[in-house]
Amino acid sequence: MFRTFRGGHSGGWRVTSMSPVTGEPLPFMPALSVTDSEAVALPQVPSRNAWRLVGIASALRYTERAEKEQLVAVQAGLGRPEATSAALIPIRKSQAWWELTQEERRRIFEDKSHHIASSLPYLPAIARQLYHSRDLGGPFDFLTWFEFAPADAALFEELVAMLRRTEEWTYVEREIDVRVVKEVLSA
Repeated sequence: MFRTFRGGHSGGWRVTSMSPVTGEPLPFMPALSVTDSEAVALPQVPSRNAWRLVGIASALRYTERAEKEQLVAVQAGLGRPEATSAALIPIRKSQAWWELTQEERRRIFEDKSHHIASSLPYLPAIARQLYHSRDLGGPFDFLTWFEFAPADAALFEELVAMLRRTEEWTYVEREIDVRVVKEVLSA
């Protein structure tokens, strides 16, 4: 199943900010739509009126069984009614990252950066899903999607700041931080 994030002029999420953390920005769009489909048209054709990022949820790559069990025990699913705030953070890692072996990337990801262990205390308040996009020809390797209640916004900021201080993040060459709030339709 493909997940498409489309920045444009309409969508179920209103964009509150778009910040290039590192690398070139995406054009600001006032709304974000998030859709799932069994197929997408590739290559992704650029548009002046919108941007589209496509990814696919995949098997966990750098996670050992005990870590997976810990995550499953505490993580919340996406789409909770109270989670009306969200962040889309597309990331592209450097060629140096991809030249490392899977085992070397795992050592940096968890043994040195403690990505999973350090993130566990933020669950279930923050729900998250990683979408892989490197092999789809898009401009990013990963599309990270986080959902949380407005009351947990400071907790989310703490999580993101912690992750950006890790050795793993030294391999990030492009990152955009898109913050959104759920549009509520009135009756």
